[in-house]
Amino acid sequence: MSESASPETFGFQAEVRQLLHLMVHSLYSDREIFLRELISNASDAADRLRFEALANPDLVGDTELAVDIAIDRDAGTLTVSDNGIGMSREEIIEQLGTIAHSGTARYLENLTGDQQKDSQLIGQFGVGFYSAFIVADEVEVASRRADRPADDGVLWRSDGQGEYSLQAIAKADRGTTVKLRLKADASEFLEEARIRTLIRKYSDHISFPVRMSGAGASDGDGDSDEQTVNRAKALWTRPRTEVDDDEYVEFYRHIAHDFSDPLTWSHNRVEGTREYTSLLYIPSVAPFDLWNREAPKGVKLYVQRVFITDRATEFLPLYLRFVRGVVDCGDLSLNVSREMIQQDPAVGAMKSALTKRVLDLLGRLSKADADKYATFWEQFGTTLKEGLAEDSSNREKIAGLLRFNSTMSEDVAPDRSLDDYLGNAADDQESIYYLLADSPLAARSSPHLEAFRERGIEVLLLSDRIDEWAMQFLDEYKGKSFRDIGRGELDLDEGEEAGPVDAGEDKERKHLVKRIKRVLRERVDEVRVSTRLKESAACLVLNEHDIGHQMRELLKASGQQAPASLPNLEINPTHPLIGKLADEADDDRFALLSTVILDQAMLAEGRQLDDPAAYVRRVNDLLLATRGESLASTETGAS
Repeated sequence: MSESASPETFGFQAEVRQLLHLMVHSLYSDREIFLRELISNASDAADRLRFEALANPDLVGDTELAVDIAIDRDAGTLTVSDNGIGMSREEIIEQLGTIAHSGTARYLENLTGDQQKDSQLIGQFGVGFYSAFIVADEVEVASRRADRPADDGVLWRSDGQGEYSLQAIAKADRGTTVKLRLKADASEFLEEARIRTLIRKYSDHISFPVRMSGAGASDGDGDSDEQTVNRAKALWTRPRTEVDDDEYVEFYRHIAHDFSDPLTWSHNRVEGTREYTSLLYIPSVAPFDLWNREAPKGVKLYVQRVFITDRATEFLPLYLRFVRGVVDCGDLSLNVSREMIQQDPAVGAMKSALTKRVLDLLGRLSKADADKYATFWEQFGTTLKEGLAEDSSNREKIAGLLRFNSTMSEDVAPDRSLDDYLGNAADDQESIYYLLADSPLAARSSPHLEAFRERGIEVLLLSDRIDEWAMQFLDEYKGKSFRDIGRGELDLDEGEEAGPVDAGEDKERKHLVKRIKRVLRERVDEVRVSTRLKESAACLVLNEHDIGHQMRELLKASGQQAPASLPNLEINPTHPLIGKLADEADDDRFALLSTVILDQAMLAEGRQLDDPAAYVRRVNDLLLATRGESLASTETGAS
């Protein structure tokens, strides 16, 4: 390697400077992770070279792909080299000078200085290269892409303090060399035994040889100057009986660039007309870009152990985009394009099988470890609900994995399954009842629950932003239909009618309903007497096919206009306030009371009033009226 031009100095992106400061000062106890990250990057570079070599075999030649580690005690340096794809000048600037990922601001907001929490966040965000500065005063990266000439190399150098330099160099060999000038208190990483231990701990599963050079690197098997330290066999190709849990966890961290442990995993080999191996993981922490549909997603795809892509989206549906892992196929053509893969009938069959495997894995986790499944649901429950719309063939299986708040829940955390609900229901109960609300608290205190509580009927409480949309695709579960108790008319058990009664049966009630409807005609569709209310004066009920508040908010957020509709107002004739309203002879005061009752019904739904100030004025007028004072400020009629 020879320098051929003067270096240029650049400033790090502001987010990188902040990240480097936090890593250096927060992660002292996790220092050894730097080696795992550098070896992982080197392995990825070798994988990418093998992929590009499918179209251009001359890129690889007959050189064995490997990762080499060298220690120079006199110079105080540790070097990690690979002969993989390498980087161009532009790629080095993009990958080492900036954080070129979505969600940067949110990521940095969550960095707190707490060692354990920050190390997990750094892993989620995939910026492991910067961990080199935990142990190094200076980092030097020399690289040349495999498809560039020898004089087109680049040298990157930085002390992590805010700037880096770039210099054009001549580099005879393709690939990347990362040299760390270790800090005085990091001398442990100049000990060969320590480095070999870390390689076996973190990188034994790497499918490329990780070699060490220098005295002692032979690991006691002779005096060779260079010796492979790791097993150098792809972990997923080994029998499950030969792989322990620690190896599975470390492999997950390698492919997911995640510092946290996975919740569970599934390792399977399929033989027969279609041969493939899959190793699929369920993470314990959602990535920051989970809701960014443009973010990289999918499993790593290998064909006959040759890396193809780490964004193979064809093998799992979008609602399972949180799954990480590897799929290694033996019967897909090595030169297929992305479009051809999507049209391959073998891929469709594999996608169906892998989807069921993930859902079965989640089902086993839910039964074996409630705490871990609660973690999964907290992180990925909303994503899983998308499957109700996307995957009709597995809809009931997905429904069985859903978790809900409920009137029978002891905690605000969703912990009730549909099977729990059915196990608690009476034998003759034909429906699964649920209520949509804007928050768990609003749902739990809703007037709609009163008749159900009186009868001991459990109601599922749904407050997630996509629940109304998702429930459109869930008609029934194990023969039981779903009923939204906040819309239409409901028949409860024992043949008792929970919806409105015929107003004509009672002349006084009929007259009251007509008076209220005249006052509120611009704000409600119908006014009717209800049997679902036991304690509250009134509640709002949607018509059977009206769009609810959650869907209106989703449409609004997407720039769409929801069709106009008005709710129904149901009144409880046994409530003292409704009785007082029925006795009110003064039309202005009747209008005031009717409007306040409607506003209160809306507030009980957890909704925001269109004109809160007007509501306050109306309530103030009522308070003043109790003292016999003037109602001069009263606004009559609807507002």
